Amino acid sequence: MTKGFGKEKEDDVKFLVNKKELNSLLKKYKNVKKYMRSHLYQVKTLDGTEEYVKGLIEESKENPID
Repeated sequence: MTKGFGKEKEDDVKFLVNKKELNSLLKKYKNVKKYMRSHLYQVKTLDGTEEYVKGLIEESKENPID
Protein backbone atom coordinates (compact mmCIF):
# COMPACT_ATOMS: atom_id res chain seq x y z
CA MET A 1 0.00 0.00 0.00
CA THR A 2 1.31 3.43 -0.86
CA LYS A 3 1.22 6.47 1.36
CA GLY A 4 0.16 9.45 -0.75
CA PHE A 5 1.77 10.53 -4.01
CA GLY A 6 3.25 7.08 -4.64
CA LYS A 7 5.66 7.05 -1.70
CA GLU A 8 6.60 3.64 -0.42
CA LYS A 9 5.18 2.55 2.91
CA GLU A 10 7.64 2.96 5.74
CA ASP A 11 8.22 0.34 8.44
CA ASP A 12 5.30 -0.13 10.79
CA VAL A 13 5.80 0.88 14.39
CA LYS A 14 4.19 -1.33 16.99
CA PHE A 15 3.73 -0.44 20.63
CA LEU A 16 1.71 -1.65 23.60
CA VAL A 17 -1.01 0.52 25.06
CA ASN A 18 -2.99 -0.18 28.19
CA LYS A 19 -6.62 -0.30 26.95
CA LYS A 20 -8.04 0.90 30.28
CA GLU A 21 -5.79 3.94 30.24
CA LEU A 22 -6.56 4.63 26.58
CA ASN A 23 -10.31 4.41 27.21
CA SER A 24 -9.97 6.74 30.19
CA LEU A 25 -8.04 9.24 28.10
CA LEU A 26 -10.61 9.08 25.29
CA LYS A 27 -13.43 9.60 27.79
CA LYS A 28 -11.70 12.70 29.20
CA TYR A 29 -11.09 14.02 25.67
CA LYS A 30 -14.75 13.54 24.70
CA ASN A 31 -15.92 15.28 27.88
CA VAL A 32 -13.64 18.26 27.23
CA LYS A 33 -14.83 18.53 23.61
CA LYS A 34 -18.47 18.32 24.78
CA TYR A 35 -17.80 21.06 27.34
CA MET A 36 -16.15 23.23 24.66
CA ARG A 37 -19.29 22.96 22.49
CA SER A 38 -21.56 24.00 25.37
CA HIS A 39 -23.08 27.41 25.93
CA LEU A 40 -21.58 27.52 29.42
CA TYR A 41 -18.07 27.38 27.94
CA GLN A 42 -18.88 30.18 25.51
CA VAL A 43 -20.25 32.39 28.29
CA LYS A 44 -17.27 31.72 30.55
CA THR A 45 -14.88 32.43 27.67
CA LEU A 46 -16.56 35.77 27.03
CA ASP A 47 -16.47 36.59 30.76
CA GLY A 48 -12.84 35.58 31.03
CA THR A 49 -13.60 33.17 33.89
CA GLU A 50 -12.96 29.92 31.97
CA GLU A 51 -9.99 28.12 33.56
CA TYR A 52 -10.21 24.40 32.73
CA VAL A 53 -9.52 24.40 28.99
CA LYS A 54 -7.22 27.41 29.29
CA GLY A 55 -5.12 25.45 31.81
CA LEU A 56 -4.93 22.43 29.50
CA ILE A 57 -3.79 24.60 26.60
CA GLU A 58 -1.12 26.31 28.71
CA GLU A 59 0.07 22.94 30.00
CA SER A 60 0.43 21.63 26.45
CA LYS A 61 2.44 24.71 25.46
CA GLU A 62 4.81 24.24 28.43
CA ASN A 63 5.32 20.52 27.76
CA PRO A 64 5.07 20.00 23.98
CA ILE A 65 5.22 16.53 22.49
CA ASP A 66 8.12 16.28 20.05
